[in-house]
Amino acid sequence: MLKAVIDGIEMELKEKMSILDAAKKAKINIPTLCYEEGLSIYGGCRLCVVEIEGEELLKPACATDIQAGMEIKTHSKKVRNLRKNLFELIIATHNIDCQLNCLTCSRANNCELKNIAEDIGVSKMRLDPIKRGEGIDNSSYSIIREPEKCISCNRCIRKCEEVQGIGIFTTANRGPETVVTTFKNRGMGNVECTNCGQCILSCPTGALHELYQKDIVLDILSDQTKHVVVQTAPAVRVAISEPFSNQAGDISTGQLVTALKRLGFDAVFDTNFTADLTIMEEGTELIERINSGGKLPLFTSCSPGWIKFIEHFYPEYLDNLSSAKSPQQMFGALAKTYYAKEAGIDPEDIVVVSVMPCTAKKFEAKRDEMAGDVDYVLTTRELAAMIKSAGIDFLNLEESEYDELLGVSSGAADIFGTTGGVMEAALRTATELITGQELENIDFDSVRGLEGIKKAEVEIGELKLKAAVAHGLGNARRVMEMIKEGEEFDFVEFMACPGGCMGGGGQPISCADNVLEKRQQAIYRIDKEKKLRKSHENPYIKKLYDNYLEKPGSEKAHRLLHTKYKARKI
Repeated sequence: MLKAVIDGIEMELKEKMSILDAAKKAKINIPTLCYEEGLSIYGGCRLCVVEIEGEELLKPACATDIQAGMEIKTHSKKVRNLRKNLFELIIATHNIDCQLNCLTCSRANNCELKNIAEDIGVSKMRLDPIKRGEGIDNSSYSIIREPEKCISCNRCIRKCEEVQGIGIFTTANRGPETVVTTFKNRGMGNVECTNCGQCILSCPTGALHELYQKDIVLDILSDQTKHVVVQTAPAVRVAISEPFSNQAGDISTGQLVTALKRLGFDAVFDTNFTADLTIMEEGTELIERINSGGKLPLFTSCSPGWIKFIEHFYPEYLDNLSSAKSPQQMFGALAKTYYAKEAGIDPEDIVVVSVMPCTAKKFEAKRDEMAGDVDYVLTTRELAAMIKSAGIDFLNLEESEYDELLGVSSGAADIFGTTGGVMEAALRTATELITGQELENIDFDSVRGLEGIKKAEVEIGELKLKAAVAHGLGNARRVMEMIKEGEEFDFVEFMACPGGCMGGGGQPISCADNVLEKRQQAIYRIDKEKKLRKSHENPYIKKLYDNYLEKPGSEKAHRLLHTKYKARKI
């Protein structure tokens, strides 16, 4: 047992930990900027310095282990004065007039700089801003980089390299001229960026944010010559309320639909419908590959960040990818064909807007292979901003239902929003289609949870299906290396973002604890409460095949719902 004193509070600790973690246990808040839970310790900002009795120099709490007998002061006068000086030096590199720019800054509602200034007691700046003269990097379809806002905390560098295993960021220059940039300053659209947006979630200053399309969509909604339809991804409904309530894990499906209708969309549909459709197409593909000796393992193709990752780093495995488009792109293709036909609308007049938890979906919509399916993609954050700008009281809205034709879905589609969900949805359908028997228990617990890599062997009649699930691109790389080394799987689900879509780069940046766990619990709650829980039992999917696509895997289905991918240079 280790005994120490923090701000006069006597503590008994059972294990070794940093002063920062010990202070958290004592309910003492120490300001940090370069620190982020789950990333390596950088210790660059020094805002977390503390005073240790008997030591002349202040020590960074994040990088200093607590020792037996330590007496620590976290907010002494000496500590407060140094923190103020350090913060002023840091903020001088943030060459932005926050008073003028806070209304448009992506971190305006949860600005870490503002919160730290309040914690430390900084009310005015004595130093002139350091001007680096770097322009905005808008080379990407998904992510914008504003170097003048960057304070070189290196969180984006560590997130990209340590969690996602990509490493597109680096630092250049020295001292106050230090900048975070991409390889040879080529821009994010010209390097191996997968557009996952995890760097946005880590950036404390708004130097990284999505390519905004909300203003364009608002303009189109006012165009009476256009029929504007919208689709919402599974993970959006368990996160859209967070910017309004500051709570994670609330289910807001009905309020989401009402808000979209109030914004003026002509039809409000659900990406869950085409998630069910994806299971039919991808499940059929899996069964055909198993029966015909086709290329295995089959890789899921729902996550555009994962798709770009394999195109860059494992192009020799592109034939293992399912040819099925993602649910987003399937929806766009059907909206401009099947829906247009059923509604009697000229496809040229239809504009398809997606609301996604994912920044990579913006890139996906621009891919040459599927260009024209989806016109504009909004992140969950962008939609929240639109709702606020329209004066809609989101939390107190009445609930509405999705429009039916492309809006009815099963619980299997809802769980697409979490890691393991696509796998579980596919197993529910594949098992019943292969065996011809109804499942007694449709919950596949072996593929659930937030463990980075999950393996399962599932008995489907006489078949023993070897499955794997990986979320976060660092884990995806590990699974790919397992496969290269000879480990055998039949079916693998890959999601680019930690937690799957619910942890996507376009989701609200939350300060709540256990955000992913709470969102995941909400997703499984939606599934459990639905009467319809299997994709192949969706009556509107059956209607689609009967009236339009004929059958899963048909020539027409392949023309509309399937695609190919290509190798990309590293």
